[in-house]
This record gives sequence, C-alpha cells and structure tokens, in this order.
Amino acid sequence: MRVLLFTILCFFTAHIGFGQEIPPINIFSTEDYGAENQNWAISQASNKFIYIANNNGLLEFNGADWQLYPTPNETIMRSVKCFGNKIYTGFYMDFGFWQKNEFGALEFTSLVQNSQIQMLEDEQIWEISELDGWMIFKSLQRIYLYNLETKSYKIIEASKYLTKLTKVDNIIYYQDLEHGVFMIENGAPKLVSKEKALTENLIVAIFYKNNKLYFLTQKDGFYYLEDGAVKKWNISANSFLSNKTIYSAKLLKNGNIILGTISNGIIKLNKNGDVFYEITQGLGLSNNTVLSIFEDVDENVWLGLDNGINTINLKSPFKLFVKKENFWGTIYASIVYNDYLYLGTNQGLYYRRKNSNERFKFVKNTQGQVWDLQEINNTLFCSHNSGTFVVNNNDASLIKGGEGSWGVKKIDNNTLIMGAYDGLYILVKKENSWVIRNKIKGFSNSSRYFILKDDHKIFVNHEYKGVFKLEVDNDFRNITKAVRDESVEKGIHSSLVQYQNNIFYSCKKGVYKYLETKDSFKLDTIYSKLMPKNKFLSAKLIHHTSNNKLWSFTKDDIRFFAPGKLSDKPDLEIISIKGGLHTGASGYENIIHLQEEEYLIGTSDGYLIVDLNKIKAPNNFTIDLNRVLNNKTDGVQRKVSLNTAPEFHVKQNNIEFDYSVSNYNKTSSIKFQYKLEGLNEKWSKLYKKNSVLFENLPSGDYVFKVRASIDNKLSQNIAEYSFKISKAWYLSNVFIFIYLLIVIIIFYSLHIASKRYYKKQREDLLEKAQREIELKELESSQKIIKLNNDKLRNDIESKNRELATSTMSIIKKNEFLNTIKSELTENGKSSVTKVIKIIDKNLNNTDDWKLFQEAFNNADKNFLKKIKTKHPELTPNDLRLCAYLRLNLSSKEIAPLLNISPRSVEVKRYRLRKKMSLPHDANLTNYIIEI
Repeated sequence: MRVLLFTILCFFTAHIGFGQEIPPINIFSTEDYGAENQNWAISQASNKFIYIANNNGLLEFNGADWQLYPTPNETIMRSVKCFGNKIYTGFYMDFGFWQKNEFGALEFTSLVQNSQIQMLEDEQIWEISELDGWMIFKSLQRIYLYNLETKSYKIIEASKYLTKLTKVDNIIYYQDLEHGVFMIENGAPKLVSKEKALTENLIVAIFYKNNKLYFLTQKDGFYYLEDGAVKKWNISANSFLSNKTIYSAKLLKNGNIILGTISNGIIKLNKNGDVFYEITQGLGLSNNTVLSIFEDVDENVWLGLDNGINTINLKSPFKLFVKKENFWGTIYASIVYNDYLYLGTNQGLYYRRKNSNERFKFVKNTQGQVWDLQEINNTLFCSHNSGTFVVNNNDASLIKGGEGSWGVKKIDNNTLIMGAYDGLYILVKKENSWVIRNKIKGFSNSSRYFILKDDHKIFVNHEYKGVFKLEVDNDFRNITKAVRDESVEKGIHSSLVQYQNNIFYSCKKGVYKYLETKDSFKLDTIYSKLMPKNKFLSAKLIHHTSNNKLWSFTKDDIRFFAPGKLSDKPDLEIISIKGGLHTGASGYENIIHLQEEEYLIGTSDGYLIVDLNKIKAPNNFTIDLNRVLNNKTDGVQRKVSLNTAPEFHVKQNNIEFDYSVSNYNKTSSIKFQYKLEGLNEKWSKLYKKNSVLFENLPSGDYVFKVRASIDNKLSQNIAEYSFKISKAWYLSNVFIFIYLLIVIIIFYSLHIASKRYYKKQREDLLEKAQREIELKELESSQKIIKLNNDKLRNDIESKNRELATSTMSIIKKNEFLNTIKSELTENGKSSVTKVIKIIDKNLNNTDDWKLFQEAFNNADKNFLKKIKTKHPELTPNDLRLCAYLRLNLSSKEIAPLLNISPRSVEVKRYRLRKKMSLPHDANLTNYIIEI
C-alpha cells in the first residue's frame, strides 16, 4: 500500500520558475553507483564510509568509489544501520549484518537463519535502530529486538500497521497506525499518546526539541506533546507545507529541519519553523522524490532519492546560483548598485533586488555582450559591445559615438576616460548627461586594460601587442609619445592593475611590478604567488578598493592578497575549490564584494557566493587502504588479504592498490601521494586518481605508503602495506651457492691456465730480450770502438797541428834571433835603433793570438760565444782579456801578453767591470770563471 502510494506520487514534480542560491550538491546517478534508482535508507560507519539501502542491495561509498553488494536473496534492500564494525541491513524476509573480511570486502551473516526466527509471509524490514546493546528491526507488522551479547531476541506485534520507528533521547518510539504512538520500555510497548492527530495521520518523523516531543505528519504538519496533550505547532511554514506530502525528515545537529517530499524536493526549515529555502529538481536535485535523509558526522546531508543519490554540503562556504531554464549565459561582470544586484552576461544586463529570491529582470536596450560594470559618482556605467551605457534601474541609455567599450575611469567629476575597441575616448558631463567629447588621437589599439597616471601618462595593455606607455597632452586630445615597454612580454589573458599605488602587469610567467625609477617592469616573486605556473588559468588580476584585496583565479583555487596586519608584506590567502565551479570565460573572471566577507563570483552557468568567514582548514582526516589486487602479466587480478604481509610469486609481480578519503565536500580538492619503499624513497607528485598499479616489480621486500591531501592539508595518517616478492627458483639461496661455487671453480681454472700461459710467455720474452740485449751490447761495443778510434784520430790530427805551429814558431823566432845577431855583428852600436825596430815589427802577436784563441776554444768550448751573447758590447780586446782572466792569470802575467804595462791591465779590468755592470763587491775573475 505504502509503496503503491509512493509510486503514484513520484510522477508529479513542481515547476520552479526562478533561480536560487543553494549550497553545493554532489550528484550521483545510477551510472555512478552502478545500481538501481531507488535508495531507501542511509547510514555511516565509524571510518566515515557511507552505506545505502538500494533496490539492488547494499551500496558502499568510500569517498572515491562505489561498491554494490547484492541482496543475498535478490530482493529490495529497505534499511541499513551501522553499529560498531558491522553494517546491519533489512530486506524481504531476512535481516542480519555485513562485516569486512581479510580482503576488505563485505560478507553477510543472517540473524534470521542463525537464530531460526520465523518471519511472517511477505514481511520486509523497513527501519533499524540500536539501544543499549539491542538491535531493533521494524517491519510493517513486527518489531524484532535482538540482543547482541546473548544472541536472544524478542518480538513486538503490531495491532494494525507499524509506521515510523525512531530513537529519540535514548528512547525508542514508534507509531502503530490507528492506535497511537508507543515507546518501548523493558522490551514491551508502552502507550505515549493515542490522540486523534497521532492515530489518523501517518507520522514521518519523531524528534525531541525545546524539551518537547515533536511529531511530523505526512500531510498535516507538525505536532508536539505537552503535559500529555498533543498540540499543533503553529509556524509560518504551515501554509507552505499545506499542499506538500512529506515522505522523510531529519532534525539536524544545529536545530534546523530538512523535509523530504514526494514531489517537491527538499524543504529546509530553521529552528523556529520558517522556510529557509526549497531545493527541487529544477534547482539541482536529481529527483523531486526524497525517500531518505541522513546527516553525516561532517554535517553533510545525504538524500536517497527515487532516482539517484545527492549530498548537500550545508556547511560549505560556497553557495551556487542555479537557473536551469532560460539561462542568460556566462557572467562577465557584476555590481551592487543602489541595493540592486546587476549581472552583465554575454546576452545583456540583468538585475534584481539584493538578498532576495526575485527573478532577475532584463535591463532594456542592453542586448549583447556586457564587458564591465562600474559606479562612478553614483552613476552606473555599463561597458558593452555597443558602447557605454548609463544605467538607471531597468533602463539604459547609450552614450552615442565610438565603438565597443571595455571600461571607463575617472579623470575628474565631469570627465572620464573610456577604453574602447579602437583606442581611448574622453567622456564629459553636459547638462546631467554624458557625451563623448573626443577620441584621443595618435593611438588606435584596443584598450581593454588601461591605467591613468597623475602626470598625464597612460599605460595600456594589449594581450597580442604588449604594454604601451603613452604620454598625452594636457587637454587629453593627442598622444604626444607612444612607446612599447620592452621589459615585459606580451601574453594571452594578460592584464594591468593598479594596487596600493603600484602598477602590476601579470601574464603566464608571473606578476611584474612597475619601477618608477627605472621606467620598466620587474618580476615580483611575492605577487607572482597569485598565479603559480603549474595551476595557471588566467592572468587577470582584480582589485577591490572596498577592502583592498587583490584577487586571482587558478585551476584549483581562488587566491587573494590582503595588506599585511603587522608588516608591509601582503598576506596570501588560498581558497581551494574543485571541479572548476569558479570558472567562467578565461581571461574574463570577475568577483565583487557583497557584504561583510561575502563575495560573488561570476561563472559560466550562474554565479558562486563565497563567505570567507566560513572557510576553515579541513578537519583531521584519514586515508583508508581499501583493496590490494595482484596478478601475473596479462593475468586475472585477484584480491589480496589486507591483514597479513603476503609473499607473492615472482611471476605475480603486478600489484595494484586502491585507497580513498571519506570526504564528501563537493568543492574540496582531494589528491593522493604515494611511495613504494624498496623501489624508490621519494613521494610521488600529487594525483587525483585513487589507485596505482606497479608492474613487473623485481623480487624483494616492499612497503607501500600512501597519504592524501585535501585543500593543501595532509591526512592525519599514512596508510601502509608490506609485501614481498619471492625470488625465482633459479635465484634461490641454494642455487646462488651453486652458481658461486661454479664461478669460483671457473675462475680458479682460468687463473691456473692463465698463470701457466703467462709464465711460458714471460720465459719466451726473457729469452728473446736476452738475445736482443746481447746483440745491442755487441753493436754498442762496436760503436764505442769506432768513436774511440775517431777521437784518437782527431786528437792525433790536433796534436799534429799544434806541433806544426810550435815548430813554425820556433823557426820564426830562430830566424828573428839570427837576424838580430847578424845585424848587431855587422853594424855594431849604430844599428841598435834598427834592431829595436825589427824587434817591434816581429812583436806583432796577432797570429799568436789566433793560435791561442783556437787552442783556447778547444780547451773551453763556446766560452767566448757565451760571454759575447751575455755582454754584446764587449770588444775583441775585451774578449782577449776575459780569456786570460778565465785562465786565472794575474795582471802582471797578462801585461806581456797584451804588450802593455800591469797598470794598463788594471785600467782595462776596471773598464770591463763597468761594461758588465758588476756590483762593486763582485769579483771579476770569479764571475768570468763561473760563466
């Protein structure tokens, strides 16, 4: 009956005609979890795994992967409850528990079969609870109380039809339709109330609130019990709920209430019973029929739907604006003006009252692409593909003239500068309206990003041409100088921004700061943290003057710099967000300040609101190793025990590990990092994939380690798994010993053989060398004999020459003496003078000197050449004196040889010392002898 009623009602859905800001929702379809549509109950284990009762069986979700365990009797699983290390489930004609085996898989144990419980025909277990060591299983006809310690059980029979069973304030309550609400006391039912409101209405939920017991009915709203009387809870939501059919409900930890309906999705009520919001299929749910609601330990709300499973991140700092029907495109700009929120899209300008759920209205005349929205002097300007509009509520008037506009900036109260598709324009205010006065001549490039400096300088960035530095005349009519800055490179999605009286240029390579003293840009390492290269999405920087923050967008997060609290160094904040929820058109990212710490970010399918006050670091979380698989190359994988350290065969050296973190936040970025000790000692890079396969591992001992990172915070633990890959039989210790023995024998044999070989070779070489030595000695002896003979021959010839010379000298002297004798004899005294002349003539010793020089050179080879080289200024007479000094002759002995007096020899020695530049204390003779 209940199932039939639900099946009929599930075909009706409500139509939602307007968008709404809602928390992030994780959507899991039947294709995602691999089971049937309907999901009847949800529970969570101590390791944060989620378990869901599905038409096909029990679903397990670890945060990364879904696993289906079919119902043992192939029927619909209706209920699930986690307690201890077991997961209790109920279904058609059976109930029991599931427990992990050594391989990490669940195995079912039937309590019905073990305790031989006789169930009623066609009985199904719809709800499970626990109290004081008892598990309570409820069908439509009975309640089974099973004692976990004694394994005994009790049965409570229904009088009519059992509906809701729940544990409230450590008491089990249930409704017996047409008989009222009961509590279980000492294993028996005890009537709580049988007033009409509780006997005629189907109760969906029972909860304790404000020291009272509350009852939520399916169609007649809330009641509460006070002083034994059941009273209607009169709240503002009653009229809203009057035409809704409630199928499930949950009192949240913070006191709010989530209602699951048959055809209207979920309704959230605050503590006072006011409607907070309604989320339907048109606003993001997979289905409008909510069969079950569960709040996990992290305060995420899980919805088991008639078609799919959803998770709502109620504590998320993000809220999404979703408009599924007639959506107006990507948001390029937004602003809050006069308490209205304006959104500029690629289809035009829309607005609605701030902080309301009204429909967005279209601003007349703004069809087309909106690029920017700015408030200047309490006037709203809309930069548009058609030009610049002045916006007044739901109307906009175009400032005529010029082409498409990128944005406007203030020069003074009556003058603006406009960046356009074809350059820069000046707008002036005349009679309370804005007109284009002139285009600044001399520059016609598109001017999306431009900065006006006080000294009539304008910086303009063109992503395909670079940064231009323009100088303009005093009246802003002509460009007097235009120079392209060479210190930065052009780049797609680059931008210019003014922040804290500094000009910054940003591109893919980083953020550059303009240095006034050098008139150039320089890379700023601090501000470049706004756009890390490995996460680059866009180089657009956005400055909010209201709170002095500088924003940027990356692939995985939103970043901003705020002024330092205790120093002039800015503080970097990183808001991690997964899945590109924050992305719009690349290079056109936009963010505005709404109120307090709330910001609106335009996206490609709506907008995102982030509350900085709610952003917190992830709580301590753990990583679980779920499964280990092993196989031969190209073989079938098999599960491996998680409880032991196995030893794998050498051919089974392909090991795969599956792991996960039980984090269900849609916007969190979960990554994993691993290392395999024994193969490498360094952690891998961070990866999104939650499994890793190692192929063809060599034999050895290994320890696999894995950890997780959520929003840049590491997991509290490191999951480990030790294993060993055995050696091949031919690499066993026995065979290694045999191999070693064989190698030793081979080496010894080779050593002996080589020793013999080299010994014989050495003997042959020695014999050969001995013969060669003898031959060389013989040859050397012959050469020595020949050299000695030649020397003796030369010596003989030299002696012969010397003998001849001496002979000739004697002959000559004899002739000379005979001449003197004859002359003296013939002429007597009168001839003395003539004799003296003859003596003087014969005293010319040039020939004697030549003979002396030759003999001297034979005795002291190359002396005269050496001293001439060392002292080139010496004369032949000086050389002759040097030769006599080298013979260690005294001045008295040298005088006759030079035919001068000894005193003249001393003078010559003195002059020789001067030519040689000898020190005063140096001995001339010693110096010449030592040369």
